[in-house]
Amino acid sequence: MKKFHNKNIIANIVKGSIAEEIGIEPGDVLHSINGREINDIIDYLYHTADEYLEVEIEKENGEIWILEIEKEYDEDLGIIFSNPILDKANHCRNKCIFCFIDQLPKNMRKSLYFKDDDSRLSFLQGNFVTLTNLSDKDIDRIIEYNISPINVSIHTTNPQLRVKMLNNKTAGNILERLNKLTKNRILINGQIVLCPNINDKDELDRTIEDLYPLYPNLHSLAIVPVGVTKYREKLFPLKPFTKQQSIEVIKQIEKWQSFLKQKINTNFVYLSDEFFITADYDLPEYEEYEGFPQIENGVGLIRKFEFEFLSFLKKLPSNLKVKKDVSVITGTSAKKFIEGLAKKLMNKFKELNITVHAIKNEFFGETITVAGLITGQDIIKQLNGKYLGDRVIIPKSMLKSDEDIFLDDISVKELEKRLKTKVLVSQVNGKDFIKKIIE
Repeated sequence: MKKFHNKNIIANIVKGSIAEEIGIEPGDVLHSINGREINDIIDYLYHTADEYLEVEIEKENGEIWILEIEKEYDEDLGIIFSNPILDKANHCRNKCIFCFIDQLPKNMRKSLYFKDDDSRLSFLQGNFVTLTNLSDKDIDRIIEYNISPINVSIHTTNPQLRVKMLNNKTAGNILERLNKLTKNRILINGQIVLCPNINDKDELDRTIEDLYPLYPNLHSLAIVPVGVTKYREKLFPLKPFTKQQSIEVIKQIEKWQSFLKQKINTNFVYLSDEFFITADYDLPEYEEYEGFPQIENGVGLIRKFEFEFLSFLKKLPSNLKVKKDVSVITGTSAKKFIEGLAKKLMNKFKELNITVHAIKNEFFGETITVAGLITGQDIIKQLNGKYLGDRVIIPKSMLKSDEDIFLDDISVKELEKRLKTKVLVSQVNGKDFIKKIIE
């Protein structure tokens, strides 16, 4: 019997799911649904939405099963594939002047050097795409299958400038493509990586002017500062935002938010927390983030964390016994903020002592100040031999999403061994942060 292609290998089955009930097992291969070959995860999601399905499965022994399924519309089958998108991820065809991956040192793990630009990963995992990898047929497929929401790296709507910034001659049609997608009710969150004296100032005004009429289907626009590591030899000359430049950006966006509140009843455009930290400015109030649509971009992360922290702190009884010495590790940009929270916690629990250690980023260069890019070797180098108390708390953002390893492949267990102290990983959440400290 002919053996089908094996890219749609089933890795696991959700307990109690339809797939388990009808005998689908790990190791089986999905071939088709209602006679339609499944080429990627979007095909799978689209064709499994119906109430009646005929699912063709190849068993490990080569048998072909045709399974008839009646279910609720959009009810999940409970199948987990070995490859989440059932296809190769599309490689980025751009050579962006600000690309962070181009600024990585040599000899890191191979996966860090892969640049994806795949709308399927945007839909499934929240990755940002430039839309330069897509043909008109691909755009039509996004609309037909209602692949939404997707996150789009826009950077500028000036066609010539976008071609220059992305180093891609096909990059200039971004506004045309955004118009087509939003007119067909595809929900989009946009991103601008802001580079000093390139796409800021008047160019930023032009971009916002072009984009806000696409609201509400262009739901939000995040502005993040370019990250500049020490590994920029032979790359486009870029410098990080200074304090004064950050202040100017904040004032520019505050004017736009005031206008947009009246025009479309939303702020629409948001700055990442890094601008406010660099400028030494107070962050906007919690309500100004309007549900935090761009939290993954670091937009409002501090305010949300603070809200979660204070809300949980109020619920804790004052007579709770907490006698511990705790060390908290973060990046230099968050040190002041974390110290403020630590003080509030110590005021409530008098026998609790918290020391905040801000790690200077020697691996990427001290211009990189966020906690998520701290390496294990920098932590070890700067804290080895110091008294760190009963436990060390690190944020989950420092680690690979699916493993307890840092960017330089040092594991949490190895860090514990080198620091000679228990290391606990806290979710980037104010409540979990407190729990990891006091429990």
